[in-house]
Amino acid sequence: MRPRQHPPLQQDRGIISVPGQPKSKKRKTPGKGLTVPTSIRTETPTDVDAITCVHDRAFGQPNEGCLIKALRERDDFDPRLSIVAEDSGAIIGHILFTPIQIESEDESYDALALAPMAVIPERQRQGIGSLLITHGLDTCRTLDHSAVIVLGHEDYYPRFGFQRASRYGIKPPFEVPDKSFMVLPLTPNALAGVGGIVRYPPPFNAV
Repeated sequence: MRPRQHPPLQQDRGIISVPGQPKSKKRKTPGKGLTVPTSIRTETPTDVDAITCVHDRAFGQPNEGCLIKALRERDDFDPRLSIVAEDSGAIIGHILFTPIQIESEDESYDALALAPMAVIPERQRQGIGSLLITHGLDTCRTLDHSAVIVLGHEDYYPRFGFQRASRYGIKPPFEVPDKSFMVLPLTPNALAGVGGIVRYPPPFNAV
């Protein structure tokens, strides 16, 4: 089975606080009377149940929450790549970057998959997803990862630098529209000479 395609949940509407800077008081989002999260941070052990709840509510089913639980039990799980959006002490969004492989006939290359990501329904379209993605990609760069794969909407992810993976000779392991399967090299020439089929960890087979 394939990772669930992430919808364009949010539109950028102004950041109230950014990682590494002091928190600001919440302000209403212009025209909506809504607020953006006060912090984007790495998950802690006490967040596990709340993260599951976020995905259950966002997708209307338990599959993604169960997927995260299974991925968390793997040896290659990195909690630094599991990032939450928090507002007033409540977890309202989550993103996970999962280790994957890009396999050619002769070699295997390490990369990450942006999957899964979710924001609770009442907080969607407030820029929260954009905050999670931006913070997450910065973290991936800090940890010296080379590239990120995503299966998602072609009108949303290119704003973060994602391009069609087929341009680099990278293919999905299942049939999806070419425009929806994308990759972002995190450093110059990160994908030079890289090509092949993306291999997701076995827990994705249950999604």
